[in-house]
Amino acid sequence: MFRLNPLTLENLRRFRSIRRGYWSFILMVSLILLSFFSEMLVNSRALVVRFNGEYYFPVYGAIIPGAEFGLGYDYETDFRQLKKHLGGSSSGDFVIMPPIPYNPYEIDSIDGSYPPFPPSIERKHYLGTDRTGRDVAARLIYGFRISILFSLILLVFDYIIGISVGSLMGYLGGKFDLFFQRIIEIWNNIPLLYVIIIISSILIPNFFSLLGIMIFFGWIGMTWYMRTAVYREREREYVLAAKAMGASTSRIIVRHIIPNTLSVIITFIPFSVAGGITSLTALDYLGFGLAPPTPSWGQLLAEASEYNIAAPWIGISVITALVLVLSMVTFIGEAVREAYDPKKFTTYE
Repeated sequence: MFRLNPLTLENLRRFRSIRRGYWSFILMVSLILLSFFSEMLVNSRALVVRFNGEYYFPVYGAIIPGAEFGLGYDYETDFRQLKKHLGGSSSGDFVIMPPIPYNPYEIDSIDGSYPPFPPSIERKHYLGTDRTGRDVAARLIYGFRISILFSLILLVFDYIIGISVGSLMGYLGGKFDLFFQRIIEIWNNIPLLYVIIIISSILIPNFFSLLGIMIFFGWIGMTWYMRTAVYREREREYVLAAKAMGASTSRIIVRHIIPNTLSVIITFIPFSVAGGITSLTALDYLGFGLAPPTPSWGQLLAEASEYNIAAPWIGISVITALVLVLSMVTFIGEAVREAYDPKKFTTYE
């Protein structure tokens, strides 16, 4: 049976005792899990359709033409129109739509008016629309999913590379350490924003190209921290004992040193996630991030700066979302740092 060691259990107990960070963690995990099922909450496709005694579940299925429901056209069904059509039906047919019945790419036009449109409960634009008539709430929710996925994938690759290289630098030292120090110094002197501008001028940036660029430069920070931590740990008695018993370098690093530097790794995770979100948002705001019409908080910020008087709901929505998410991540980071701080619970004699 898998069991956590007593020190880890004590760290988790300390983390739970910091209520602000603990409940921020619960809320943040819940939001991330909900974002993976955004189609169930925000979608122009129906959740459930009952028509002529048969049930349809269009959200994750193939396109269903309107002719399937007797609407007289062969392109994808307009389920909001179908819901109105079946509203007065006495046959028991019905349509259940998501709470926000728009997808983030859909343009909702109103005859005689031009977007952006203000919030409307009647039309179910709870946070209004952007300058092209797309639902702001839908773009916020899908933009959050893209941002958090970007940040988590970036975190995994940065940590894998940074921990591996940093551990080897700290443990092996010598020429290996000096070689990678020079490489890291060169990497640090390359301006990331200019690189992205050059690449954006050559090809249209997408999720994976931006991720690749960020990974290419983002592993350096964790490398320095791990190098310092491993350099200190390699002279400890347990490492010397493992060497004397004939343990290999990889076994000593993976099985002994890295578990004892876990506090360094865990402490920086929330702040790395926040850094990934803000980096993508900033690039999108400057126009060097994800290509339109991809849902993006940065693009909403850019629209907010342009329509700050005519459409204040855009700026209020996206800034509130950013402040809430980054505040939660900060509270989690503070709680993790307090829970894993070895100096706070050390007694000197």
